[in-house]
Amino acid sequence: MKKIFASILLVVAAISLSSCTEEVTRNSPALEGMKDDVRWRARASEATISESGAVTLVGLTQFETLTMTVPSAAPGTYTFGTSDIYKVTYSYQRDGQELLYTTGNGVGDGQLIIDEYDTEKLTISGSFRFNAININDNPIGGPILNFQYGKFYKVPVIPAL
Repeated sequence: MKKIFASILLVVAAISLSSCTEEVTRNSPALEGMKDDVRWRARASEATISESGAVTLVGLTQFETLTMTVPSAAPGTYTFGTSDIYKVTYSYQRDGQELLYTTGNGVGDGQLIIDEYDTEKLTISGSFRFNAININDNPIGGPILNFQYGKFYKVPVIPAL
């Protein structure tokens, strides 16, 4: 009887532990995070690399656009709020309402970490977090937009032509 109970308990524990995890690696490609403490996930994402080598990551939902730009696709940490080269913009447009948040030189803060830029498969992966400022003072949104625990995984890269 003890063996049966122990076996059942082990199976229940294994099922409950495996069903609680959702890894971004299962959702390839992916761009997601916690936007103002609510899970946010782009329906579509891509990255572009300009002729100068700057990389721009874009995530889209039905009404939202998240854009993050840093000067290089090289693995490393890039800090937002220190210059206009390291920039985040977030826009929300619906029913004639528009919210626009941004970072820039002395505006907002955060960071984007590129963990991997795969030059053969043309994908990019890493993480991000930021606080962006509401620049059009629309009262339907707060003064600051907070993204945390952001991840981008194997987002396709479109190189400059």
